[in-house]
Amino acid sequence: MPTLIEAPSIIHAAGNKPKRIEEYIGRVNSKTDGVSVAKMTSPSGWVEPGQTPEFTEFTIVLRGEMQVESRTGTVVAKAGQAIITHPNEWVRYSTPHPDGAEYIAVCLPAFAPETVHRDAE
Repeated sequence: MPTLIEAPSIIHAAGNKPKRIEEYIGRVNSKTDGVSVAKMTSPSGWVEPGQTPEFTEFTIVLRGEMQVESRTGTVVAKAGQAIITHPNEWVRYSTPHPDGAEYIAVCLPAFAPETVHRDAE
């Protein structure tokens, strides 16, 4: 039988400003290890510490702009675009756009604090 997810879990976000993470599917809300799916709402000027995650992350921008810095350059995705980051590649996410950003993040396998490997703040 299909599993209904009644509501997301709200998860604390890393970074310099408050960001809302609504996890629908993942280790916290559905006890799913294989994938996580979350809706993010990020304010203008938000930036998180760099990280070298063990997972692939697919980011679909719904509103505003998402910026992802890597060792080889910076990618900006606007509403209607997506970014894929790859395991064991250093990246830093931010939302410098005046309106911030709203986006969906899908991590494969599911996001876990012990597999994200954030830089020291």
